Amino acid sequence: MNRATVRINSRAKVLLDSSSSLLFSLLLAQLPVFTNASPVPQRRPTDMDKLSNQTKNLMKLTQELLREHAFDSDVEPHRFRSLPEMSNRSANSLNNLELKPTLSQLHADLKLYEHHFEWLNKVSKKHHHPALPKLVEMIREMKSLINLLHRQMLRVEAPRLTQVTPSLPPHLPYQFDVLQSSHELLQHFKLFCDWAYRAFISLKPKVSAAQ
Repeated sequence: MNRATVRINSRAKVLLDSSSSLLFSLLLAQLPVFTNASPVPQRRPTDMDKLSNQTKNLMKLTQELLREHAFDSDVEPHRFRSLPEMSNRSANSLNNLELKPTLSQLHADLKLYEHHFEWLNKVSKKHHHPALPKLVEMIREMKSLINLLHRQMLRVEAPRLTQVTPSLPPHLPYQFDVLQSSHELLQHFKLFCDWAYRAFISLKPKVSAAQ
């Protein structure tokens, strides 16, 4: 092999090495693009996420019912004497909530509201209340939330409280009475949903720690 051939081969080798290096550099430069283009796996919602979302949906339904069937007259208070007590549930208390007792109490409260709204649904049918379809939807959502909450209680071994028999108003002879009762009940439930929604969010880290 003469010197000219050796020089040509050397140059070809240098060119080949340079091309390989350039191609490798280009591939390295494209790595972030490939990485960013990969789909990021979505985090599956936990039961606590579902509880807070369903509570938020219930609060929205409640607000819609109050808006659509606004009651202009003064509402006679305290028609319902067995509703959950809300005066002791403030935003300041949310950080100090204990997991199991709070879940148990929220479940008992929701069961109590369920009884009240089923009663309201029954008397509304007799008076052909215009809010009836949305009221039925609301009760369905409430039952779903109760079942989901009970499942979470079983998971963390929270006890189920003894159900209190609700004290419901007597027979309502006039549609005016039905409207007043529904307004008071919806206002009370809206406050409950707002607090329960915040409570579920506050309890989420404690559920993760308990499991």
